[in-house]
Amino acid sequence: MRLVVEPNGQVRCLYGEAVDLASLGVLSIRRASHVEPDNNGAWWADLSPLNGPRLGPFPQRSLALAAEETWLERNWLEPPQPHPSQSRQTDPLKS
Repeated sequence: MRLVVEPNGQVRCLYGEAVDLASLGVLSIRRASHVEPDNNGAWWADLSPLNGPRLGPFPQRSLALAAEETWLERNWLEPPQPHPSQSRQTDPLKS
């Protein structure tokens, strides 16, 4: 389980039971997606609670869950990367 600690001390993660999250403080748990079958038995991962896409169809629920986890890790859990122009440091003595 990956825990992301924000500069303000807030911790974000994909919910799991590998760590007793209550030991970190007051919890705020919310649904990030819905993995549901359609009328044809295909599985979909609906990430609209985070303004994300609807992924699928998948022939197995486990594949939809894996796609859901991958999308959440890449688009919600990982900290935002700085824009390339912000990552360059300039030497004030060379200006």
